[in-house]
Amino acid sequence: MRIQWFPGHMTKAMRMMSEQVAQVDCLICVLDCRAVSSCVNDNLVKIAGSKPVLYVLNKRDLVDQGDVAAWESDFAARGKACIATDGTGFRHRDKLIAKLKELNAPVIEKYRLKGVRKTVRAMVVGVPNTGKSTLINSLCGAKKTVTGNKAGVTRGKQWVTLSSGIELLDTPGTLPPSFEDGDKALKLAFIGSVKDDILDLVELAQEFIAFMQTHFEDAFLKRYGLEGFCEKPHDTLEAVCRKRGFVLSGGVLDVERGARAVIDDFRSGRMGKLMLDAPEVSE
Repeated sequence: MRIQWFPGHMTKAMRMMSEQVAQVDCLICVLDCRAVSSCVNDNLVKIAGSKPVLYVLNKRDLVDQGDVAAWESDFAARGKACIATDGTGFRHRDKLIAKLKELNAPVIEKYRLKGVRKTVRAMVVGVPNTGKSTLINSLCGAKKTVTGNKAGVTRGKQWVTLSSGIELLDTPGTLPPSFEDGDKALKLAFIGSVKDDILDLVELAQEFIAFMQTHFEDAFLKRYGLEGFCEKPHDTLEAVCRKRGFVLSGGVLDVERGARAVIDDFRSGRMGKLMLDAPEVSE
């Protein structure tokens, strides 16, 4: 399955971020815990240049905490600032703000010596649907940005001021102009970072079933009460439809409804706390 989605607003967003980066002190790169490495858009990271980057591993509540810890250790080993959060709660707010101030300590101290209280300005970036706007609203304690559990909600820049001496620039979710890694593109589609409207969901569900058969066989079979996978993913999808009673008039299986159910079951966590990307193990 070939995936390509880079609408005009993403081109404008990349241009806007390149222009605005001179006005910020650092970048906050929000990644979905379910697909950490797949969510890293190198084009966004390059925008930062020499400025510090804080990686936020968001939606930690959707994955096993041992997997989150493995990624935190991986980032630390590579000398990259990282913090994990569930995005919608306030319990990580103080920790995240403290991490931002720690990351920007040199510039804060520089201004302090001049008798100026420095306001840290951070640009929040990431691929679509990683929870950037929701995270900002949680930090603010109020709904100041537009949010939605789908790709492509935020379309323009939005400055938000926190009471803790920090200003955040919310930006539209942006994908790479093209995908060299098809597996990465698929994982982004699985988690909802690619707009569903441009995808063939039946084909996507079949790709997901093939992935689950290789990586999380038991979780999938348990969810649908199946004894095993069929030889072809499409046949497994039909088996799911039979189990769920997704049948149209005339006894025709409603595979489109089945496909949506499979994808939604994963995204909502009903298959369990599954992480699609694991840190690379160094030899």
